[in-house]
Amino acid sequence: MFLIYVFGFLALIVALGLISVTFLLDGRGRRRMYKIIVGVDLAIIALTMLGFAIRANIPNAVIDVFGSFSTVFLLTQLISGGFVIIALIVRAVYRHFHKETPYSPERRKLLSYGLVYPLMSLAVSLYGNRIERMSVVERFFDIPVKKLPPELDGFKIAQISDVHIGPYFSLDRLVSLLNQVAEGKPDLLAITGDIFDNVAMNPEAISIVDSYTDKFKYGIYYCHGNHEHHRGISAIEARLAQSKIHWLVNRSEKVTANLYMLGVDYPAAAPIMSSGGRGDLDKRFENQKREFVTQALEGVPYDSVCVLLAHHPEFIDDGREKNIPLTLTGHTHGGQIGIFGYSLLPLFKYTRGMFIKDDCYGYVHAGVGSWFPYRLGCPPEIVYFTLKPKI
Repeated sequence: MFLIYVFGFLALIVALGLISVTFLLDGRGRRRMYKIIVGVDLAIIALTMLGFAIRANIPNAVIDVFGSFSTVFLLTQLISGGFVIIALIVRAVYRHFHKETPYSPERRKLLSYGLVYPLMSLAVSLYGNRIERMSVVERFFDIPVKKLPPELDGFKIAQISDVHIGPYFSLDRLVSLLNQVAEGKPDLLAITGDIFDNVAMNPEAISIVDSYTDKFKYGIYYCHGNHEHHRGISAIEARLAQSKIHWLVNRSEKVTANLYMLGVDYPAAAPIMSSGGRGDLDKRFENQKREFVTQALEGVPYDSVCVLLAHHPEFIDDGREKNIPLTLTGHTHGGQIGIFGYSLLPLFKYTRGMFIKDDCYGYVHAGVGSWFPYRLGCPPEIVYFTLKPKI
């Protein structure tokens, strides 16, 4: 299903690119541009598929340059096609309410100021690739907790997620990110998976994160994402075991007298996107989630304040079932493309932001890294949660 979505999205991009050419050019120029767009798009798709097969042998710098070019080229077509369709709709509505003017050669123009559409689209594509993707924002939330012990009033937790160390996120950027988090002076840093995503870079990445544990009063707490399982989970865990990072796999750790951090593994039966319609696989996923959270709660006093770390956002439901005040998740990247704080690619049950029900708060982090090197209306983020007594 995921591949169907991917190829469907690529087909949409090609179609919108051709639509743009149809209405912006004429004659020989149109035919030439048809060939260029189809040829380059097919080359990008073919090279991308080949790249996945031999990715370990390709330098990160090459992947970064190729990925950025491909993303900008494809999204320029997508955005330009969207602009053209909007312009056609506006023109059709205008003509519907106005009488036809006498014929003139000027009216033969397909769309006025045709060059504006691809230029605007290119500018938006470059902005998402070169600026917003690199610009980390900070978000702040107060979390009201019933019967919060006085010593936890004002306790501040920072969250990062989905860093995806690799071609699109360097070790230098990881250092910069951790410095920015530390400057916010949280009591504790929570990392909800998909950070160690490059076999060659993972050892140094773990060492860098480990070197920051003393920057936070109560250290760094981490749970696995699906990409850690793809990048040599045994080697990652062996390195983590030598570090001061609190890595939580279906277990808890006592932070203060009344605060426990819980962390769960990424379920093997988890869907890439939302669950639903997979029959027995969905039942396995639900059972694994429930079992993981139950294991994590073992030995935790019933009157303690708990914070659950999970990579898949549907653990928010399990946090509610167990009356856990705060569940922190990631995985979705917030869709990477959004408007007014909402994702334009809502492929998950919980895609982005805060979800509140019955005094239980669940947050889906928009991620810091990228599936593909582009973000628009969905910048990378550091999120701070401050515990407050519920009045």
